[in-house]
Amino acid sequence: MANDHEDIIKDEKNPPPLDEDDIALLKTYGLGPYSTSIKKAEKEIKEMAKKVNDICGIKESDTGLAAPSQWDLVSDKQMMQEEQPLQVARCTKIISPNTEDAKYVINVKQIAKFVVGLGDKVSPTDIEEGMRVGVDRNKYQIQIPLPPKIDPSVTMMTVEEKPDVTYNDVGGCKEQIDKMREVVELPMLHPEKFVKLGIDPPKGVLCYGPPGTGKTLLARAVANRTDACFIRVIGSELVQKYVGEGARMVRELFQMARSKKACIVFFDEVDAIGGARFDDGVGGDNEVQRTMLEIVNQLDGFDARGNIKVLMATNRPDTLDPALLRPGRLDRKVEFGLPDLESRTQIFKIHTRTMNCERDIRFELLARLCPNSTGADIRSVCTEAGMFAIRARRKTVTEKDFLDAVNKVIKGYQKFSATPKYMVYN
Repeated sequence: MANDHEDIIKDEKNPPPLDEDDIALLKTYGLGPYSTSIKKAEKEIKEMAKKVNDICGIKESDTGLAAPSQWDLVSDKQMMQEEQPLQVARCTKIISPNTEDAKYVINVKQIAKFVVGLGDKVSPTDIEEGMRVGVDRNKYQIQIPLPPKIDPSVTMMTVEEKPDVTYNDVGGCKEQIDKMREVVELPMLHPEKFVKLGIDPPKGVLCYGPPGTGKTLLARAVANRTDACFIRVIGSELVQKYVGEGARMVRELFQMARSKKACIVFFDEVDAIGGARFDDGVGGDNEVQRTMLEIVNQLDGFDARGNIKVLMATNRPDTLDPALLRPGRLDRKVEFGLPDLESRTQIFKIHTRTMNCERDIRFELLARLCPNSTGADIRSVCTEAGMFAIRARRKTVTEKDFLDAVNKVIKGYQKFSATPKYMVYN
């Protein structure tokens, strides 16, 4: 009996090892009916996802970055620190070009000139003489070609989206439109006509006339019609604070225009910079005159102008410098006069096209009541007529609204009109 008790104590101290059946039984504790099948399915899904990822490779997200789980910020930071910034230089000359051992003379500003080779990532066809390049700081090898240095304020002058004005929206200027199309569109669409005759197409147009007669509007219509690059410059934008800045902007402007296949440069309010030269008596050099002389030189100087058409608009042609107006620089001078009766009727119809008007409004009568008025005045009459209708809480504009508007705008605002002054000066 005592022996049996001792055996039991021994068994408790050294229990027998579990066999496979016992382990299987233990594993079933706490398991639901579907636990094993769920585990199996999860494992299969993981394997399948891994397989899909291996086949796809690293997939970029919408932002152009890899998934955050694949980022390695530490090594990226280290790589960024090891990467040296490049220096900007200018390639002044290529020694023995188009050969295996071509060398490049570069000029690093305020340091020195070097003769260097190309980096690994640049091909010889990328580099031209006079180009800006990025060079490394150790061997000064050319690593990257850089775009030409053009002031961002000049680049912003390019008109990207086409204006929604067509020639049909320019009322009462049929003759002026024909003259403008001859100069701008004909040489671009049919250059062979000029080649056959052996003449150079006209290069520039000056549009002048009282304010509000459609000079800028016609330029917008030209921009809409042609596929050429359209650059719009307002005269006062070229007036800069420092000496030589305005002239540099003009140079870069024409440099940018020459790089395009065909280009139209439109100078609005050119009298801001194109005024006649005079001595102010103080002996101070006039910066505005220097800018104007640079324009004169670019229009018809030593360098060929290329396929660049220049349009200029002003309402004070009497103040412009004679050197700017000579043929060769501005071949055509197109006057935008005050519209006649028929033109005024047409302008009324253009502005009321989108308006909610009554049926039988006598536009010719309205045109007779607006003598010596410009297109801008007529547009103002139409807007004011709409305002009268809104005040009376009506949905349509009646003829009486137009008559009231004519009384208010044409008769009432007579003293603000710029036309009489224009007539006096010119």
